[in-house]
Amino acid sequence: MKKTVTIAFANNKGGSGKTTSCANIGYSLATLGKKVLLIDGDMQLNLSLSFMDEEKVLEYATSEKNLYRAVKEQKDLKDYVINTPYENLDIVPSSTLMSSIEYDLFTMWQREMILHNILETIKESKAYDFILIDAPPTLGGWVMNILCASDYIVMPVEASPWGLFGVANMFDFVDDVKKINKKLELLGVLITKVDARKNYYKQSIDNLREAEGVEVFDTIIRVDAEVEWAQDNSKPIAVHKKSSRAAAEYLETAKEIIKKCQ
Repeated sequence: MKKTVTIAFANNKGGSGKTTSCANIGYSLATLGKKVLLIDGDMQLNLSLSFMDEEKVLEYATSEKNLYRAVKEQKDLKDYVINTPYENLDIVPSSTLMSSIEYDLFTMWQREMILHNILETIKESKAYDFILIDAPPTLGGWVMNILCASDYIVMPVEASPWGLFGVANMFDFVDDVKKINKKLELLGVLITKVDARKNYYKQSIDNLREAEGVEVFDTIIRVDAEVEWAQDNSKPIAVHKKSSRAAAEYLETAKEIIKKCQ
């Protein structure tokens, strides 16, 4: 029987390539024939901007059809899904009002389970193979909500001296969430922004692989200037330039995810 797999892209360290990875892995899964729903859980709107121009994103952000409205009013999330221009790929856009979501959640009953509950109809319908959620770079009630709604976590980590800073805190936070969501698992750490001319990324990978219970993806995501051009044009990297190195690496990561989730 088909099962919808929900994956949170989370790291409390900003600049890890989290949103870029969520967007491009989501697109890659769609090109591999998987039906994918993306959920933009960050007030910065960057996941939404990866697929729609700024005018359209701001239109949704200030309307009644965005994630903030669904969570605040505890409405079924299926009514907030937007089609992207790409086959097999839909999105729930975000809003800048997500900046106040922690305050809003504080007054709600069973506040850790709000996203889980409003996602239930979509998951039960099995309309999607994968639901990918882009979490903000924080540790708090909203990220706990996202992890309580997820089966797995993909943790992008930048291959830099500061990239590993705070990873231990993230692991501790995940352990706390597992007390509520016992099925939650780390699908893998994804090493991003790798500059092959520098040796530090090798040390980063070695440090992570030596950590007990930590899975590291075989594919690494190297620095590629085409990613920024793609983002500037509100397109996935494979649409902007299919022959780019980043497009190939995100496709390989998507294949790893499918294999790990089987």
